[in-house]
Amino acid sequence: MAEEKILTKHPQGKKGVNISKAKYDVIKATLLGCLEGKEMDHVELTRCVENNLKGKFEGAMNWYTEAVKLDLEANKVIKRTKKNGKDLYKLNG
Repeated sequence: MAEEKILTKHPQGKKGVNISKAKYDVIKATLLGCLEGKEMDHVELTRCVENNLKGKFEGAMNWYTEAVKLDLEANKVIKRTKKNGKDLYKLNG
């Protein structure tokens, strides 16, 4: 049976990417856990995901993290704001 895929969205309407739904779900859960109750810049968020999945994820973790982050932003699950010239991410709502 073929692996289930998901087509991501991009917050600026650019073309999304087709990725493994299983990998999407792992990155999404980890990313949302990292943002629970806090705001993080891009580096902090990426590092948090890496630290939580080190040795447990197969693939280009940074690439998957970016694709899922953009999809969650496009779907208004997370929100990007600017502060002191930095992009900050937090849960929407």
